[in-house]
Amino acid sequence: MALRPHILTIAGFDPSNGAGLTADVKTFEKLKCYGLSVCTAVTVQNDVDFKECHWTNFEVIESQINILFERFEIKFVKIGIVENWSILNRIIDLLLSKNSKIKIILDPILKSSSNFEFHQDDVVEFDEILSKIYLLTPNYLEIENLYNDKSIKETILHIQSKTNLFLKGGHRPEKVGTDELFTKEGKQFIFKPKSINISEKHGSGCVLSSAITSYLIVGFPIVKSCYKAKRYTEIFLASNKSKLGYNL
Repeated sequence: MALRPHILTIAGFDPSNGAGLTADVKTFEKLKCYGLSVCTAVTVQNDVDFKECHWTNFEVIESQINILFERFEIKFVKIGIVENWSILNRIIDLLLSKNSKIKIILDPILKSSSNFEFHQDDVVEFDEILSKIYLLTPNYLEIENLYNDKSIKETILHIQSKTNLFLKGGHRPEKVGTDELFTKEGKQFIFKPKSINISEKHGSGCVLSSAITSYLIVGFPIVKSCYKAKRYTEIFLASNKSKLGYNL
């Protein structure tokens, strides 16, 4: 049996296992990858309520990353919640020092589904981050808050000039469920929803970005990876009527 490729998730721990690093690892496993994980925060939450977030010290994050790179070849990394842009920038620089060709997929979580807000800081540092990553995967609520001085259209064009952007459409005001990929080369691709028997799931954004990463690492191009990940996520959303989905 062939060995599976390793994907590293750098994210928070959710006790309900619906979101965060455990949701990522479950997705990787289902899609024939092996998930490695670095914990950025221990959260106090379930599938409907977010109470507290206890951030991991950067030195601990650094040690976790270092020991994994001592043992494993890591070409793709998916990143979820991090305390602020400054720490995220340090994490990314550390990853690039380990592998200058590493591809980073960033899911910029600014607010939990239960409206817990995560601290962020200046946009200058965020611009630096964009130039170092392969793909950004915000939803509509997140992209609205990335640049307060820009419209959504201006924000899209700005991000697209620096990196690839996959805009998740679950929170868009119209055409709900329609996702869009804006490539760094200036192209736009639209992914319309197919499933209708779906229900809202805690951590669906984590599943989608992890699925994209999984398809990328096994060799699919970015457009096909995004398409296949959307279909995979729709199956996840249709898996049951509760807030916690199943990786079928």
